[in-house]
Formats: sequence, structure tokens, C-alpha cells
Amino acid sequence: MEFNPSLAYRNTPVVVLAGRPNVGKSTLFNRLLRHRRTITDPTPGVTRDPVEVRAFIAGHPVRLIDTGGFKLDRESGASSGASSGASDGAALDDLVVERALATLKRADLIVLLLEAGELTPEDEEFIELLRPWGNRILVAVNKTEGGRRADESWNLLSYGFEKVFMISAEHGDHVGDLEAAIVSALDFSRVEFDEAETRPIRIALLGKPNTGKSTLSNRLTASEASIVSETPGTTRDVVEGAFSYKGRLFQVLDTAGIRRKTKVTENIEYYSVNRAIRSIEDADIVFLMIDAQEGLTEQDKKIAALAHEKGRGIILTLNKWDMAPPVKNGFAAVCDRIRFLFGKMEYAPIVAVSALDGTGVEELLRTALRMYAQLNRRTDTAALNQALERWLAEYPPPSGPQTRFKVKYAVQIQENPARFVFFVSRPAAVSEAYIAYLRNKIRKDLGYSMIPVGVEIRPSRKEKPAR
Repeated sequence: MEFNPSLAYRNTPVVVLAGRPNVGKSTLFNRLLRHRRTITDPTPGVTRDPVEVRAFIAGHPVRLIDTGGFKLDRESGASSGASSGASDGAALDDLVVERALATLKRADLIVLLLEAGELTPEDEEFIELLRPWGNRILVAVNKTEGGRRADESWNLLSYGFEKVFMISAEHGDHVGDLEAAIVSALDFSRVEFDEAETRPIRIALLGKPNTGKSTLSNRLTASEASIVSETPGTTRDVVEGAFSYKGRLFQVLDTAGIRRKTKVTENIEYYSVNRAIRSIEDADIVFLMIDAQEGLTEQDKKIAALAHEKGRGIILTLNKWDMAPPVKNGFAAVCDRIRFLFGKMEYAPIVAVSALDGTGVEELLRTALRMYAQLNRRTDTAALNQALERWLAEYPPPSGPQTRFKVKYAVQIQENPARFVFFVSRPAAVSEAYIAYLRNKIRKDLGYSMIPVGVEIRPSRKEKPAR
């Protein structure tokens, strides 16, 4: 079967990159993807959660996973004088290793990445842990550009490995040989083309730090792929997971919490936040996680505005609703407050949930299914222009000498995101108020009530475009 990188596939083999911290796993991950996806930084332990993406290696589709580094020496918080921060660090280290080992169990192939030179105690312990999967391991020694320390690295064959690949993830040396070996070791017989109507609905979980994104991700996927901790900023990369609901496959993207720019001080967190924002482009629908106890913030509004600009479906997800005081009409009051603060986003549904106990999660998914149907709705041009005639009769364009224009016809040029073009005689004369009127009529009359709708005004003859 010949594969096309522009198409989507399912039942693809799983390739896991593993090793101790700072050997270059994320650099190799990005090299195999041909672009920067995971965060690379000299600070050990930058990658915490397993990061899973679709990838093409040597012309073949795979699920590629970058894992957190295996650490022999955890941060210690056991002594009587240990700070709570140290205890948190120790707990996170244990979680990182636990996730990495769990990910190895589902791998079709493990690429064990080591650094050129003598093995460390961490390397040796990790090699022993990998013994049960010995027939699924390829060994690559990184940072051997120009033959650097390659002679010492051949000693790895004494550990029972049949072959060792000397590479430089940073410079690309011999990575092609590793890619060919990866493909040769995998079985692609079960891979199938992913039809458009059966493609997963992609959900991005966005919001401020510690609003429950990872807790909801784990509940949806019935897993612990995302590390849950009270420590803000625990999730740094975009973590992908999958689940099924009502016969429909979903993919969920758990992202780093987005803080105000003045709060982002670490280089690592800067890239995390930017990657979370870019995940909006990869998603169909955004679950904007809002802490019901804290209420809506300016940062929530900015995140929603980003999703709106991209034309993504947005569900305002009030998390921790189980902790809200039992006030009569409390939910209605909160909704009124949100509608007042969000202004032009009255179309976005609001759903109260508890990611911790699951309350409201089914309603959230039902809403997502309805929203996805609207995102992919296509209105026939004839039906659109019949509706346009009614709209123009209900609210005719202005007739003044400076404000006069005629709307000739309209077409829908795109779905998901939904975009419409209206061809008019004098684009510069069309006011924002009239554009808003047309947008609202599309939502109300044509079945786009829950999603952002893009409206563009173009000249019907040779006039210059406006807006």
C-alpha cells in the first residue's frame, strides 16, 4: 500500500522514543516530524507528559510518542527539612517515570536513545527495565556528529543489542538510516485510510493554569495520560488522547495553561503557551475551561477571542461546579454574567461540569456533537440566496447617496470554519452593523446558531474589496 502524507490514516503502528533526561529525545522527535513540536531545552525534565502525534517516517504513517525522561535520582522530599516544593518535585518525577513506562507497554517499537560516551547508572537501570521488550527495541546513540565518541559507544553491543545507530538529532547525521530501520521493523498491514466522515472530532482543552484541563482529559480518555497535580504549569506540551462517544471518535488535546504575558517568565513556559495557542488551529472545538469558583477573567476572554478569530467552535466549560454554593438560579446568574462580559460571543454554549466526578460531562459531549455538525454544515447556494431575499426585504440596505449599496448574491465558500461571501455593488458602503445583521440571520435561519460565522464582503464588479 502506498501512503500519501496529505491523507489521514488509522491503525498506525506506535513508535515510542525513550531514554533518560536530556539525551535529545525531543530533538529527535522534532527531527522525525520535520518541524518543532515538542519543547527542547537544556534543562533536564522539560518533557513531562508523553506527547503523541501523527507522523510520517520514511513515507509511512505512525503514531510517534515522546516520553518524559527516566530519572534514577528523583527530587527528594522525604527528609524532615524538605520543602513542599521538593515533595511536589519528587511526586512529579515519579509520575513522569510511571507515564513513560505505561507508554512503553503499548509501543510497537521502542527507540532507546542514549548519549555518546560512557553509560550512566540511569542508562543501565533503564536498559534492564526494557529487557521484557527486547525484541521491540532499536538503539540510537545521539550526539555523535563527526564521529564524536563513536568508538566508546560501540561498547553498547556488549549489552546484547544486535545493532546500534550512531546519529545526531541536532544535525541530522544518519537519521535517515534510523528512519529506514524503524519502517523495516514495523507492520503496516492493518493501516487503513481514514475517511472524512469518520475522522476524529478534535477537542482542544484551553484555559488558565490549574482549571482542571488534565483532570477532564483523563476522564474523557479513561486514562492518566496527562499528569494531574496541584502545581500550576505541570502540563507543558500538548498531550493527545482518544476516546469514543455515541459511536464517534474524539481526539483531545490537553494543553499548558495560558497565563498573562507578564506571568510568563520561563523560556520553557513561553514555548508551552505558544504551543497551546497554536493547538487552536489543530482543533475543531475548544473547551474553554473556566474555574467556576474564580469566575471569568480577562485571560479567559482573550483565549476565547483567539478561538473565535480562527472560526473554531467554543464551549465555555464551567469546571468545579460541584463546589459551587447551592444557590437558586445560580447557573442562570453565572450565564448572564458571562454573556455580559463576552459581548459578541452569545452564540457559545455554556456547560457546567465537574471533571473530578464526571457531572455534566455527558452534556458537554452531546453539545460538542451538535456543534461539530454545525461546523461541517454546507448550505446550498440556491437556498442561501432565497434566504438572502427575505433578509433584504426585512431590513433593506440604506438608500442615502453615500451609504447606498446593493447585495447581489451570496455563497458559502468554506465549512469548518464556516465562511460566507456577499457580493455587493459598493463594498465600502457596507456598515459593520449590516454585516452583523447578515451574520446573525445566517446563524438564526440556516442552522449555525452555536458557532462563529465568517462574513466577507466582496465587490460584484470591479470595485475594491472592503473588510
